[in-house]
Amino acid sequence: MYKIILVPVDIDQESSWASAFPVAIEYNKAFGAELHALTVLPDFGTGLVGGYFPPGFMEKAQTETVQRLGKLIDDQVPADIKVACHVAQGTIYQEILDTVHEIGADLVIMASHRPALKDYLLGPNAAQVVRHADVSVLVVRD
Repeated sequence: MYKIILVPVDIDQESSWASAFPVAIEYNKAFGAELHALTVLPDFGTGLVGGYFPPGFMEKAQTETVQRLGKLIDDQVPADIKVACHVAQGTIYQEILDTVHEIGADLVIMASHRPALKDYLLGPNAAQVVRHADVSVLVVRD
């Protein structure tokens, strides 16, 4: 049923992957789907904020994030499951939606905290992805 599954994670927040990876692994096994993991770096490189970072900061951050995501995958996903790693830069929900289209994903599996009042007012990334994705999105509550 599903061929390409995208799992967006924040490598610094265990809650973003601790419950999502096990579900994604089960779906991978059930459907023989490709598994893709994505993490998103904020875009600090432009405008006024970018001037406060040293030259080459984003390139170094990108390289380190690729390594950290690879280690997270090695630690959390069984070795017999191949996972493609993606690191994007920008607005989290928009980069998730863009990656869905780039890789041709037909399912997004992502974690979400229990909603708090601020989430209802601001809208968390999971809600934005659910609202705007044109593919199925499975939100795993922690």
